[in-house]
Amino acid sequence: MHGVPRFKLTLEYAGTRYSGWQIQKNARTVQGEIDRAARVVTGRNDFELYGSGRTDAGVHARGQVAHLDVSTSLPPDTLVRRLNDELPADIHILSATVVPHRFHARHDAVRRRYVYQVSRRRTAFAKPYVWWVKESLDLAQMRTTAAGFIGQHDFGAFAIEREGDDGSSVVRLERLDLIEDGALILVVVEGSHFLWRMVRRLVGVLVAVGRGDLDSRAATALLNARSELPAKLTAPASGLFLDRVFYKNEVADEHVRPVTPVGER
Repeated sequence: MHGVPRFKLTLEYAGTRYSGWQIQKNARTVQGEIDRAARVVTGRNDFELYGSGRTDAGVHARGQVAHLDVSTSLPPDTLVRRLNDELPADIHILSATVVPHRFHARHDAVRRRYVYQVSRRRTAFAKPYVWWVKESLDLAQMRTTAAGFIGQHDFGAFAIEREGDDGSSVVRLERLDLIEDGALILVVVEGSHFLWRMVRRLVGVLVAVGRGDLDSRAATALLNARSELPAKLTAPASGLFLDRVFYKNEVADEHVRPVTPVGER
């Protein structure tokens, strides 16, 4: 689409009502809603909308990135405002900037950060955005286990293969932290890429360790193995957020805050 501006969009969304990011037939998706809004705002049908990655059904985002190639004379701020006017309230474009055509939302991403919110108390307000774990959790054991997952490993037991994957289940995990914030435990996961369901299964295994249902050494032994256990322990989608997508020369901030503060127990 030579001569057509490319916009880098940064957006947030609550994924509860959607069947994930990617457009699907007969299903409501985040990409589908933005596609529809772009058609209305620009009057164009010939454009490209490409996300940094696919989030699963029910998963949220605080910092999803997409690029939009569309022929329009609208400046970025006006485009953002008009797109938001057309979008449902649970999808919000935070910013748009014009970028060179060599920028690609997915291929140029060097690191991605997910945050999973585990609540240690029942909450009246944040239920769609947390996993409430009723049992007491041993945070020290969970942290010990988390340390064993950092580095390059075969996470095949923690993933589901899907169309478009390159067949490799080896992933380098750069960060796996557990941060206490009031009644929340924030599980922070960073890496260059992730396999489908990998983060939710990691969280489920860590919670099983925290409950005392799984030994720490048995948990890390799931690496390089083929086991059905991580699938059985998969954490619900409600607590998972795509927090940030990093690109070359961007500052990799370490600070992570809760999306929905829950307060003390």
